[in-house]
Amino acid sequence: MTQPRILVVDDEPSIVDALVYNLSKEGFDVSTAFDGREALAKCQSQAPDLLVLDLMLPAMDGLQVCRHLRSDARTQHIRVLMLTAKGEETDEIVGFSMGADDYVSKPFRVKPLIERIKALLRRRNSPAEAGDKVSIEGIEIDRTNHIVIRDGSELQLTPTEFRLLWTLARQPGRTFTRNELLDCCRGEDANSMERTIDVHVRALRRKLDDDADLIETVRGVGYRCRPSGQRTATTERASAS
Repeated sequence: MTQPRILVVDDEPSIVDALVYNLSKEGFDVSTAFDGREALAKCQSQAPDLLVLDLMLPAMDGLQVCRHLRSDARTQHIRVLMLTAKGEETDEIVGFSMGADDYVSKPFRVKPLIERIKALLRRRNSPAEAGDKVSIEGIEIDRTNHIVIRDGSELQLTPTEFRLLWTLARQPGRTFTRNELLDCCRGEDANSMERTIDVHVRALRRKLDDDADLIETVRGVGYRCRPSGQRTATTERASAS
């Protein structure tokens, strides 16, 4: 069985060596890059399953790398774990808004980091289930092929935005707390601030455009996908007024 391929990107040789050693011991196929341009080129030529990405890199910083990956159909599927000394809450929010799947601050412990990597890979490799397609308000969501179609056109969503929409659309009317959505979007071991979900919701609403009101804010709790009947009734009331 082919082992998952991981690309470690950092300009500190000691960190790269430590990660290569420990990830290889776990059976992963590990390669390395020491600047952003090299990382992007390797992702485009032979996409890894997961990228461990430093933010402060020579040639091209990690945020630029992530933005390029998410805008390219060949690399959109790559899981990105940002590993960086920039550990402020605002840095974390920016990282997730650029398409990161997880965010770990330096200094870090190796074993918890490896568990987070395994969790990201498990979500990518989980077998398809019955009902891997959802349709709501004319929006078609295909989890197997990671495609969302709206008005005949494919929406370009980040992996986190896709999982967020999928989670909400599968159970219209059910309210999810921010912590529940964090767990659904990044795994049970996520320790990110709850408010990072708000960043993803805002980005997803922008991409949904006229259907942005499909995602309803439940004040003080979280979010839900507005049931079709309720959404229609609300729209009619608003038009009448």
